Amino acid sequence: MVTIQKNSLKVGKQVDTHHVDNAIRNYKQERWVQNSQRLGKEDSLSVWYSIEELEEFIAMSKEHGADGIKLYFGAYDKDYTDHPLYAGRQTVVLVATKHKESEDGHTNKDLYIQTEEGTSILAYNTGMLCPPFCTREGGGVGVTIFDKGNEGFVVV
Repeated sequence: MVTIQKNSLKVGKQVDTHHVDNAIRNYKQERWVQNSQRLGKEDSLSVWYSIEELEEFIAMSKEHGADGIKLYFGAYDKDYTDHPLYAGRQTVVLVATKHKESEDGHTNKDLYIQTEEGTSILAYNTGMLCPPFCTREGGGVGVTIFDKGNEGFVVV
């Protein structure tokens, strides 16, 4: 009997509150302020999806042979009409992937499937952006106060 050992593809790890607060604070100070100024409104800081929809996307991805999910940073078109409040704001797009090993190393290829319209990437997007849809209950993580000079202060 031949036993085939499957190598784990895990690359991430669970992190603590300090790590999350630090990453969010760095992002706000090094990118978010400038993005918001250029956009002319507060850019999004997070994207929320329900566990139910993530599980459905993961199950669909597995059905098509995926073994991973890649998160692409992106931005909606400035004239995005599906959700006008999202126009111009950043987002994340989840894309099903298949891990490949070659002589050049490891890669995670975006997964394409056949649909009624033809070949398409297997992806998921349009979660709930914050801003514009934020709740401040419980304080959240990574709260930062920015001094906008003559324009006052903003808490994010």
